[in-house]
Amino acid sequence: MEAGSDDIQALIGLLARLPGLGPRSARRIVLQLIRKRGGQMAQLATLIERVAMNSRECLSCGNITDRDICAICTDPARANGEICVVQDVADLWALERGGAFRGRYHVLGGTLSALDEIGPEDLRIPELIDRITRDSMTEVILALNATVEGQTTAHYIADALDQTAVTITGLAQGVPIGGELDYLDDGTISAALRARRRI
Repeated sequence: MEAGSDDIQALIGLLARLPGLGPRSARRIVLQLIRKRGGQMAQLATLIERVAMNSRECLSCGNITDRDICAICTDPARANGEICVVQDVADLWALERGGAFRGRYHVLGGTLSALDEIGPEDLRIPELIDRITRDSMTEVILALNATVEGQTTAHYIADALDQTAVTITGLAQGVPIGGELDYLDDGTISAALRARRRI
């Protein structure tokens, strides 16, 4: 039998359903929050409520923000003609964390999948094409996952932009820095061989 009240057990259950957490981690988090209930728990509760009330999708790129247009889209320094297309917001945040890309983004909200009956009209592909034309984009970087669905989506977008003057590029794929061949999967090794370059 678990210790704690029904509310505590419900909180543990909710936290355990979050990605990357299980019941054991959720219990540890709840115990830590209860011990610091005057500080961390109160601040967390306030922030969760504010985020729930104020967060929304950026009307331009699809990023999560607390205003209609996110800070990336309103930053004039990022209006350099480059737009990076990603599957979801988590991918956008990962690229931003690296700090290497200084252009704009476009979140598709998924990938094409015949199996799941997800077509172009179910994603933000028409909005992407409108933005590229309207904002005079010069390069579209297709930063989609190296899965069948991701590559299918990338080919669809490239075909849709075939008659435009925009340059279409994709992320390099292959052996990561510090990676050992013995630990890589076959697909990564194959991609690295295909993307080889002169040294």
